[in-house]
Amino acid sequence: MSATTSAPAGAATDRPSIAVENPATGEVIGHVPDMTAEVPSLVARARAAQSGWAARPIAARAELMHALRRWRDADRARIVASTIAETGKTYEDAIMNEVFAFADALAYWAKRGEGHLRDERVRPSGPLVLGRRFVVRRRPLGVVGVIAPWNYPVTLGLGDSIPALVAGNAVVLKPSEITPLTTDLVVRGFREAGLPEELLLVATGRGDTGAALVDHVDMVMFTGSTPTGRKVAARAAERLIPVSLELGGKDPMIVLADADLDRAANAAATWGLLNSGQICMSVERIYVEEPVHDAFVDELVAAVGRARSRGAHVPRPGDADVGSMTFPPQVDIVERHVADARERGARIHTGGRRGDGPGLWYEPTVLTGVDHDMLCMREETFGPTLPVMKVRDADEAVRLANDTTYGLASSVFTKDLAKGEAIARRIHAGSTAVNDALLQFLGRNAPFGGAKDSGVGARHGAEGIRKYTEPQTIMVSRLGLKRDIGWFPNSPRVSRLLERGLAAYYGR
Repeated sequence: MSATTSAPAGAATDRPSIAVENPATGEVIGHVPDMTAEVPSLVARARAAQSGWAARPIAARAELMHALRRWRDADRARIVASTIAETGKTYEDAIMNEVFAFADALAYWAKRGEGHLRDERVRPSGPLVLGRRFVVRRRPLGVVGVIAPWNYPVTLGLGDSIPALVAGNAVVLKPSEITPLTTDLVVRGFREAGLPEELLLVATGRGDTGAALVDHVDMVMFTGSTPTGRKVAARAAERLIPVSLELGGKDPMIVLADADLDRAANAAATWGLLNSGQICMSVERIYVEEPVHDAFVDELVAAVGRARSRGAHVPRPGDADVGSMTFPPQVDIVERHVADARERGARIHTGGRRGDGPGLWYEPTVLTGVDHDMLCMREETFGPTLPVMKVRDADEAVRLANDTTYGLASSVFTKDLAKGEAIARRIHAGSTAVNDALLQFLGRNAPFGGAKDSGVGARHGAEGIRKYTEPQTIMVSRLGLKRDIGWFPNSPRVSRLLERGLAAYYGR
């Protein structure tokens, strides 16, 4: 499989290319060009197309999203195959979390985008603006640069592009150089389905391509590591352009003594190992109250033992649970975290080894006897590890859950729902699930974002589309007098009357 990205007229044909590998096998499956030098012209093309797109009614822009969704459904087999080939995912991960999760995003913005962007009538706030009518409208920013991660190129990269388009912007999307092929496939399909070509352009390349994009667009949506996010934010601040960042996570799960241990263990295994743990809101560390710690660990080890690796073959529905890893340096990080835990006295119940043979494989790993001196409990692992720490009570669990620079997602397991929600409110994270994990991302009516070093801004809900716009307040004066009270020239009598009236109003 290979991919091409359309180049602007007059572009050099001898651009350097980037090889794309299948992480499950190590074989090269395609090449994409390094388009760093073309970023200014890509942004210029998008900008030229944006004004006509923004002039369309929001309902017309949203209706096109339905056409894109229908194309995606008809061509889902190709999307699944491409996603599996370049990410190493299982079939279920590709179909559910790239194809259908993205379809859910298209449907949401098609149905709700207009409502979130509708002009808002605002009541005057006091006597100083009496007789005036206020309207707040949302207008698009222009060209949005979306810098996408390698773990979910469709759901995250293209998923961030859709609300920007519905809001009336054009988008230049930079996929990760590790997983650019499916992005190219979907964008070409969208053009076949009717999306004007210049509205969604793809700039393939490495980090320099992303940096060039930040230097030319009107707003940046970045998903990736916290260190890179800081650089993006700093450069955006120099240019005084808005930025939205979803960054790293070290998401805690708290299991209380009264929890359903079967459910908690199965949730931890699923939401900690999905995509080999390469999800920013994966379960990355688990705190279990002492009375049920050993029983929970037994359940967790059994649940992880039932998870089947897909192997180097192309997976079919239902034949695997855990795929390969995707990004070569990430395997090294997992290996380092597990080695550090082992050296500091942690016990490895299952896994703990890099896979044999070609490809990027690491065995699903359960660790106990861990503490916050270990890398696996402090740094983002982004891999198939589940470290479990014994705690005295819920208070200690909350304290340790908050003992991190990250704050993306979290979860609490207890049969007492009121207690679970009360504990959720004490965790400093952008979202918390009670008796569940990770799926809060799919609640598109509610914002999903991070606290602390996990990011700035949010996806989904009104915030997830309004961030791609700027507000314009329009005030209309309806009195029509030739001269309002307080206009020049000032009068001693009018000034005293105005002062007494305002003093009485604000002194109530």
